Amino acid sequence: MKKLFAAALMVLAPAVVQAQSINAQEGFYIGAGGGAAWFVGSNSNVNTWTGWSVGGKAGYDFVGPRLELEVGYGQIPTSANIPGSAINGKVGQLNVMANLLYDFMPTSVITPYIGAGAGVAFVDSNSSLSSTQFAYQAMVGVAYNVSEQLRFAIEGRYVGTTSPSVNTPFGNVSFQNNNILALAGVSYKFVSPPPPPPAAPSMVAPPSFMVFFDWDRANLSAQALTTIKQAAGAYKQKGNARITATGHTDTSGTEAYNMALSLRRANAVKDALVREGVPATAIAVLGRGEQGLLVQTGPNVREPQNRRVEIVIQ
Repeated sequence: MKKLFAAALMVLAPAVVQAQSINAQEGFYIGAGGGAAWFVGSNSNVNTWTGWSVGGKAGYDFVGPRLELEVGYGQIPTSANIPGSAINGKVGQLNVMANLLYDFMPTSVITPYIGAGAGVAFVDSNSSLSSTQFAYQAMVGVAYNVSEQLRFAIEGRYVGTTSPSVNTPFGNVSFQNNNILALAGVSYKFVSPPPPPPAAPSMVAPPSFMVFFDWDRANLSAQALTTIKQAAGAYKQKGNARITATGHTDTSGTEAYNMALSLRRANAVKDALVREGVPATAIAVLGRGEQGLLVQTGPNVREPQNRRVEIVIQ
């Protein structure tokens, strides 16, 4: 099982490196899944084979930690040399669990996670789910965030209970109930879809230009570099001129952090202008943080058009 998840992480590693911010909103979610199940342990009187497990869940995602309530049912085929026992043919189990999970890199497209849970299990006893046991589990998995709302995941899970017992002609027989599950599932989070990306960076009013940035980023996109190249060409045509690069942010984050971020964006634009042949001495950089919003919003709003650097040639 460890080798299986190591291989999955190696396959998904390039996507982790290139992942963009996603799944950044808190919200309630629902999900369902299923997969294979195996009994762990040995008993000379019982043979088992690969079984199955299905379930559903509802929870709340805090973007990192998650809390959820889960209900699942599974069966494992058995062959027991105990005449008249309930485990001759199959063992069924219904679980009701409360889980606490943690997503690593929760705003990436690829999100590894771990979790643990506890609750109650109803296990086959005398051909019915009448043996009530304390249940516990641990899980490790990798999720693929398709969008803010939709997530797919593969997961390995250990599930155990206190020892159930069955009635036989020889009296009650207890057995250790430990299981390993390999699951795949899908979940849907009830949040607003992300705003559409801003229009392609364009010339505001010659000789002024505007470059936009992703949320919490100061790196330049291919379109941003094209706009900067146009600005450098306008500077060269003008001859003796000065350029002011003024950085801005949206209203998410603290004021101090946004002020520093706006200055990093302005310096990134300055460096790109220098590479296009504009003298560094002709460029002044300013950081205004959340001041001078292009689109007026309230606090903690991720407005794409406010994440920008304005290039003014005078």
